[in-house]
Amino acid sequence: MHWYEFKEYLSKITDLDQDALHVYAAVLLHIAAAGLLRRTLASIIPWLAVLAVLVLNEWSDLREPGGPIEEWQVIGGLKDIWNTMAIPTILLLLGRYSPWLVTDRGNYPSPEGSRSR
Repeated sequence: MHWYEFKEYLSKITDLDQDALHVYAAVLLHIAAAGLLRRTLASIIPWLAVLAVLVLNEWSDLREPGGPIEEWQVIGGLKDIWNTMAIPTILLLLGRYSPWLVTDRGNYPSPEGSRSR
């Protein structure tokens, strides 16, 4: 079974289109890469792992038909990259710049105008 056929099979058995599968796979891969690499989601390394797998997947999709690469395939690939990297990017940015939103560790921002007495 070729990679593309496997993705079609997953789409059929889960009743999800491939765009949705991309998003779910990216989130799972981001979390798995962070755990395996012993990094937090605030680290760029797990995010880059997701991007690398995504680029390989899109390259495979472009090569699948065997003919010349069409403009619609490139546009579709760019859309896939945008959709797939959205949540890992949000998690990366939250982990880096607003860790108090996802954990009870770290520095909480003090409410504006509050004074300790």
